[in-house]
Amino acid sequence: MKKNLCKNSGLVLSQLGTGCWSFGGGDYWGEQNQKDVNNVVHASVDMGINYFDTAEAYNEGRSESSLGEAIRGIPRDKIVVGTKISPSNCYKKTLVTHCHASLKRLRTDYIDLYMIHWPIHPHSIRHFSDDILIIENPPTVDEAFETLMELKQQGKIKHIGVSNFSSNRLKDLPLEEIVVNELPYNLFCRSAEYDILPKCEAAGIGVIGYMALLQGILADLYPTLNDVPVWQRRTRHFNSNGTKECRHGENGAEPETNAALMGIRKICKETGLTMAEISIKWILENPAITCTLVGSRNIHELEANVKSVHEPLGMDLKRELDKITCPIKEKLGDHLDYYESAENDRTL
Repeated sequence: MKKNLCKNSGLVLSQLGTGCWSFGGGDYWGEQNQKDVNNVVHASVDMGINYFDTAEAYNEGRSESSLGEAIRGIPRDKIVVGTKISPSNCYKKTLVTHCHASLKRLRTDYIDLYMIHWPIHPHSIRHFSDDILIIENPPTVDEAFETLMELKQQGKIKHIGVSNFSSNRLKDLPLEEIVVNELPYNLFCRSAEYDILPKCEAAGIGVIGYMALLQGILADLYPTLNDVPVWQRRTRHFNSNGTKECRHGENGAEPETNAALMGIRKICKETGLTMAEISIKWILENPAITCTLVGSRNIHELEANVKSVHEPLGMDLKRELDKITCPIKEKLGDHLDYYESAENDRTL
């Protein structure tokens, strides 16, 4: 497994990382067996994966607890644990308390990579808290980073990162202290290419890509878009009129998405590769992506995902996939938030 260096630090991440959102089970992903979690985590390390990504918000902390259980017995220097704090919890005292709570759930003395989950501003915070006092008087960015630096000096965290930060939100931050920016990136979510990927590359900030398989759509799990479960059908790819769980209020890009799926299925038949393999290989061709997260519910899924790294996609096939998915990229534009309308983008 290839490892990539984050230029602003000595942090080295495997090109594939294990996304842990489903760990601990919850309404979004359903039940998750802890034995399977343990097997996936240990097998990930055996296969060369060193990065494991979670957040305090995932399954109300159960993801962190599940990962903490799974990493028991693995030498700590063999793994990189990343977790995220919600923007509503970035007041100085609250941030310290929540960091300690994450450390306890993860059963570790330090967090390798501690990230602010979304930009700190009222619109973003509404999705994490309904406390009107927090929404109207959010933590300041300066307060948050001052506290993060203190936690780093104390050895509680090793590296500082952000998640879902657009160029507009990065410009007022101490870029030399930011190791990574975690962003949505896959064949159908290419908005990062417009601006933020070059910005991060120029600033020496690594990029962790998430939603590599667009929550199963790019693993070809669903015969039609109507078969996609409602919780996975909330992105701007879908017409909000057909899914009450959507909150973006837009017409979506279903014709473009269907056309792209047909084109990728044709390539699958021609190459013998699965759609998941093609989708992961396509991401790995982009040198701006330091690590891409893939969720694996069991060993079988993990083995299928890791298989993708063995042979490169090739530039000809990459260019063909670029062309097939370009109409989606153009339709959805340069907005990083795939769950909100362009006007309500939480990353701006």
